[in-house]
Amino acid sequence: MTQTVEPSTSTDPQQRVDRWLTDFEEALTAADADRASRLFASTSFWRDLISFSWNITTVEDPAGVRDLLEHTLASTAPTSFATSESPTEADGVTTAWITFETATGRGNGLLRLVEEDGKARAWTLLTALYELKGHEEPRGTHRPMGTRHGAFKDRTTWKEQRQQEAETLGSTTQPYVLVIGGGQGGIALGARLRQLGVPALVVDKHPRPGDQWRSRYKSLCLHDPVWYDHLPYLKYPDNWPVFAPKDKIADWLESYVTVMEVPYWSSTVATSASWSDETGEWTVEVEREGTPLTLRPKQLVFATGMSGKPRMPDLPGLDVFRGDVHHSSAHPGPDAYAGKRAVVIGSNNSAFDICGALWEHDADVTMVQRSSTHIVRSDTLMDIGLGDLYSERALAAGVTTEKADMIFASLPYRILHTFQIPAYEAMAERDKDFYERLEKAGFRHDWGDDGSGLFMKYLRRGSGYYIDVGAAELVCSGEVKLAQGQVDHLTEDAVVLEDGTSLPADVVVFATGYNSMNGWVADLIDQETADRLGKCWGLGSDTTKDPGPWEGEQRNMWKPTQVDNLWMHGGNLHQSRHYSLYLALQLKARLEGIPTPVYALQEVHHTG
Repeated sequence: MTQTVEPSTSTDPQQRVDRWLTDFEEALTAADADRASRLFASTSFWRDLISFSWNITTVEDPAGVRDLLEHTLASTAPTSFATSESPTEADGVTTAWITFETATGRGNGLLRLVEEDGKARAWTLLTALYELKGHEEPRGTHRPMGTRHGAFKDRTTWKEQRQQEAETLGSTTQPYVLVIGGGQGGIALGARLRQLGVPALVVDKHPRPGDQWRSRYKSLCLHDPVWYDHLPYLKYPDNWPVFAPKDKIADWLESYVTVMEVPYWSSTVATSASWSDETGEWTVEVEREGTPLTLRPKQLVFATGMSGKPRMPDLPGLDVFRGDVHHSSAHPGPDAYAGKRAVVIGSNNSAFDICGALWEHDADVTMVQRSSTHIVRSDTLMDIGLGDLYSERALAAGVTTEKADMIFASLPYRILHTFQIPAYEAMAERDKDFYERLEKAGFRHDWGDDGSGLFMKYLRRGSGYYIDVGAAELVCSGEVKLAQGQVDHLTEDAVVLEDGTSLPADVVVFATGYNSMNGWVADLIDQETADRLGKCWGLGSDTTKDPGPWEGEQRNMWKPTQVDNLWMHGGNLHQSRHYSLYLALQLKARLEGIPTPVYALQEVHHTG
């Protein structure tokens, strides 16, 4: 009979954590999943980023821990659990940064202990693989020499090596990974793969890296702060603006591709893709600067953006409207619309940005709000919502961007809303007058289905919110007129709502959001593959536009899918930076033939 060692509660956080880690490792070494599971609280969460599961998954409570370990211990062989800095204690929770090793790699994470039944037990545990043994990135002590010292008749320069690589890639040599989409997601992943020595190619339809940003409406700026938006390896300079304009971001992305030596084909459109079980590879037809080519990668990644498939309503009258009509993603900017009557359908980030810019250029602007929207003021969000993790204040407290990413990742999605609700209650109180003005103007505002605000709306549905950088005041004051309701049809010169309200218009902008990323898969491969993949994004929270059942993680993002050798990569700059590491490691492991048994491959409950 196996002896059960229960960790005692010590008054010293370091001793408490050391005892827990020792008991945990002993249970794992003994392959005793039941014993290890009893080290977790009755309500507890273990989130694993590919270190045990070769998946991005969260298990809950001792039963979930037991199941994870029963399926993964034999192949994982975890050892060497230790703290990387002194644990802290606050409000009955002991928090510790940890490191560990597995049979194939090295990991880090974050452990939170609480007292239950007089014992220290895990409340949350984050484990994340950050490198593969024998395949470490060439950085720090592993950085490349950059030259061969000595005299060699066969010497080739760095430039010659890059030229040879560029000339042979896609012809005599095939990429192991093809990344479709060269925005921040594709570029970040391309940089990761480059550092890991994975033969990869990023393709994008635009003429230059960064054109995804250059082509958007000219008033566009990042609504997230600079500390939240770094790319892998190369942070923005210390004098980079807090909220970067789109063209500055575009130039940074272009220079990043060059500096990080990302294999990148511009002006390249993927036209079709198919998988062969016989050859174990994709056949992807592309047109590069108008020339047809065939690529045969083993792995195919869609980095086309979780907000990249425009949702354009098919309304009666679109063909008879005499003015300009387009989706917000194609909005050229306000310059041509001075003195014009503009109707913007929607009340999200893009809608407000476009309304504000049109008003600045003397257009007569009406916003059509179809459903309630959550608004939070930018400065308030930066202080209360992000200040402890992504700010100069956070850096001064020792919270680097890398640490902030891990802290955020360590908060289980199941209970994340409970951390968010108090923050948004504080925001509501701080900006009480602002919300009263909004309500008085007739704007329908909400705080999310459960009062958890912007981040949960983003994670659950990717829509329904606006970070106010000033345009909301135009609605409050009536400078931007507000109409409520669904659009019924267009006439030659107006938008007509379902209640009969007619809004005269010379230009109509549909800021109506985006469809699921698997729509790109349907376009490039076929609908059957898109359905087999299933809906991308959302948690299964059974809240508005995020149908259940509970998934526990973002659907299909950065992890194995039901379609072998097909991957989805997207999200904001923070997610592109953080999760590109785990996707790159999964791809590297497969390239090297490292066994990657996937635990709890996500089921498909929704096809779009």
